[in-house]
Amino acid sequence: QVQLVESGGGLVQAGGSLRLSCAASGRTLSRYIMGWFRQAPGKEREFVATISWSGDNSYYVDSVKGRFTISRDNAKNMVYLQMNSLKTEDTAVYYCAAGRDLSALRQAYEYWGQGTQVTVSS
Repeated sequence: QVQLVESGGGLVQAGGSLRLSCAASGRTLSRYIMGWFRQAPGKEREFVATISWSGDNSYYVDSVKGRFTISRDNAKNMVYLQMNSLKTEDTAVYYCAAGRDLSALRQAYEYWGQGTQVTVSS
């Protein structure tokens, strides 16, 4: 079993930056593919980014490419999402997830955090 807890969300102005963190407990993070998803009010949870076990491979949804960076520190059981040049449309609850496949599909992830709110104001 893996437990995930996100932190770092908050209110920022458009154009600003924010770094989300995800702390894991249980089995070592090195066993899992990690991903970030987000869900805005009235919308489905959508894929944001994913990263391989080693951290050598990562993929992003087109809307955040060049602005967001996913990273991981397996020794600390931590995953991060650095968000730069934030836009109002980035406003959502952000979730970290652990799974077995490098995938943009929610079904590929077995464990989920509780989410952290990111609000971007204009």
